[in-house]
Amino acid sequence: MNTSFIEKQSQLIDELKNISTEGQNQETLNIDLLDATGVLEKINAEDEKVASIVKGIIPQIAKAVDHVVQAFSKGGRLIYIGAGTSGRLGVLDAAECPPTFSVSDQQVIGIIAGGEKAIQKAVEGAEDSEIFAIDDLKAVDLSANDVLVGIAASGRTPYVISAMNFGKTVGATVVGISCSYNEKFDQANDINLCAIVGAEALTGSTRMKSGTAQKLILNMLSTASMIRSGKSYKNLMIDVNASNEKLYARAVRIVMQATDCSYDCAKQALDTAKNNAKLATLMILTGLSVEQARASLIDNNGFLRKAVEQTKN
Repeated sequence: MNTSFIEKQSQLIDELKNISTEGQNQETLNIDLLDATGVLEKINAEDEKVASIVKGIIPQIAKAVDHVVQAFSKGGRLIYIGAGTSGRLGVLDAAECPPTFSVSDQQVIGIIAGGEKAIQKAVEGAEDSEIFAIDDLKAVDLSANDVLVGIAASGRTPYVISAMNFGKTVGATVVGISCSYNEKFDQANDINLCAIVGAEALTGSTRMKSGTAQKLILNMLSTASMIRSGKSYKNLMIDVNASNEKLYARAVRIVMQATDCSYDCAKQALDTAKNNAKLATLMILTGLSVEQARASLIDNNGFLRKAVEQTKN
């Protein structure tokens, strides 16, 4: 074993000592002595802490949402980038946006260190490559119109910090999501979303509380940004993409809930609107033709409630 490897390992061990997610949880020191119920109760008790910690950074998350909404209005994108669990969570959130909100698969993009194969299997060394991060962002033509979200539980991942630094050089708004404070990570972003969840129930397993916190934040970012961009009516997923039988049934139900109409009425309107739930709902609520309803939505930037109120007034 060469000297440089030993020195690097020693340095990394020292770094891990200062990362809160790598600490040893004093509440779970006896977890290996418990039965299944006892283990689960310990894990659950730690999980219960996460939502309140995320609640504490809502003002910062709201600031990020405002930037994402502004980016969307200019044709910009929301781009997640991360490694390991953090990268997979970004890819997951991005993948759910097209069916949920009927947006292009290019509006919200998830990038993971090591590429698509890393979604299912770890790619050795990917999270340590600063160059790969820049190459991955160049491949999607990152621009000043975009919001780039770097995700790293530890706050130290070289791939992610490099990505965020590159994002700043092209003028993108850079958001950082982490669960342990790191000065380099903080300096690399414009908006720091640091949810310090503390030591994991199983030391170092950041797919647990850290992963839960990251998923909550990602869900909040994308969902709130879509809502603020006109992708909901009341609390209904009005822009659902009815691309399969289940989603078509959901679209029918959403139209029925939005208008208090019958199944037959909702189905007929959806057929006329070519499965566009928002368009079908506006037609039922206002009596507008499909062409008039489409024009009204365009006039109101896709906000259904505004279109309904404008027609009724």
